Amino acid sequence: MKKTLLVLLLACLICLLLSACSLLKQDAASLYKKETPLEAEIALPASIKANAVTEIKVTLHQNGEEVNNADYVHFEVWKQDGSAKRVMEVADKQGNGDYSIKKTLSSDGLYYVKVHASYNDSIIMPQKQFIVGELSEGDLKYLQKDLPQQEENHEHHH
Repeated sequence: MKKTLLVLLLACLICLLLSACSLLKQDAASLYKKETPLEAEIALPASIKANAVTEIKVTLHQNGEEVNNADYVHFEVWKQDGSAKRVMEVADKQGNGDYSIKKTLSSDGLYYVKVHASYNDSIIMPQKQFIVGELSEGDLKYLQKDLPQQEENHEHHH
């Protein structure tokens, strides 16, 4: 009987010690660094023609404020068919959170732009698809390849 009482008392003591270790302060969450992500909005002209100078712009915000002194902002532009080389270009700072490059795209087709930006320990790489001039048959097929096929319905209703 004494042995059972001793084991029960020891078990209660261990539970008490373990529960004391798990008590959290009410403000424990405030002790951790709260990250506010960097946000980007890529802007392109409504219509882009081949062999014309085009401005590609990104606007950066963090915590609702414009980011005017980003650690870096680079643009990477390439053509979907691989005919245009992927080259990183340093953006020009415009102010009001805007960064841009001027680019002359040599041929019609489907293109992509990816922005590489960093500020205040936050790194983002948003990407946007755009069209220069007219799309080729190959570009159209590429865009349609992931679309779901419509099923033909052969049911007859009476």
